[in-house]
Amino acid sequence: MNHLKKFLLDEDGMGTVEIILIIVVLISLVIIFKSQLTSLVNTIFSKITSQANSI
Repeated sequence: MNHLKKFLLDEDGMGTVEIILIIVVLISLVIIFKSQLTSLVNTIFSKITSQANSI
């Protein structure tokens, strides 16, 4: 029971390998969905611009 309590209270940070893997996954997702993200951002900014002009 004491080992389980120690395990649950352990607050060691993430290692370098985990952080690098997360960054690689995020970069690959951005590369895969680049055109969709660009289209989405352009649509959002055009709506913001058109609504700002109407104020």
